[in-house]
Amino acid sequence: MSNDFGKIHVYTGYGKGKTTAALGLAMRACGRGKKTAIVFFDKGGLNYGERLVLDELKDKIDYYATGRDRIDSPTGKFTLDVEDIDKKEAAKALRIVTGLFNDEVLDLLILDEINNAINLNLINLDEFLQILDNKPKYLELVLTGRDAHPRILERADLVTEMRLIKHYYYKGTEAREGIEY
Repeated sequence: MSNDFGKIHVYTGYGKGKTTAALGLAMRACGRGKKTAIVFFDKGGLNYGERLVLDELKDKIDYYATGRDRIDSPTGKFTLDVEDIDKKEAAKALRIVTGLFNDEVLDLLILDEINNAINLNLINLDEFLQILDNKPKYLELVLTGRDAHPRILERADLVTEMRLIKHYYYKGTEAREGIEY
């Protein structure tokens, strides 16, 4: 492995496309033979279309879905309340991350919605930063979600902000299967 690997990417902001960008990077890495894994924070349940494709790529990309199912699939409405189970699921996700950090063959790890989990206090920022201190040197790490904490931004090598200019949600369009989930 080249010593150019091991960067920390952050995809944040209120615009659409953070998870989509991370999944695109996963596809690119997979296409180049890189061992890739994704940990979905606070995205449990079966209502995410990308997982149908990831299931077909299970020999190339590992993924771990944690959290409650927050999408009512007939209506597309999201549940945003925070309960004790959400903190337990976030702790489970962190244990998965810690285990993956010990996987010496992993090249790319995506922590989808980790920034939201921290912002919602599902995860303690200091605890996550301690885990981040143990990131393998050559592991490329992607952190997605709104409201990335300034201390995370300081550690990042690349920060991309998805900026909201206009969104149909504000005109009453709920999340749509195959587009938002």
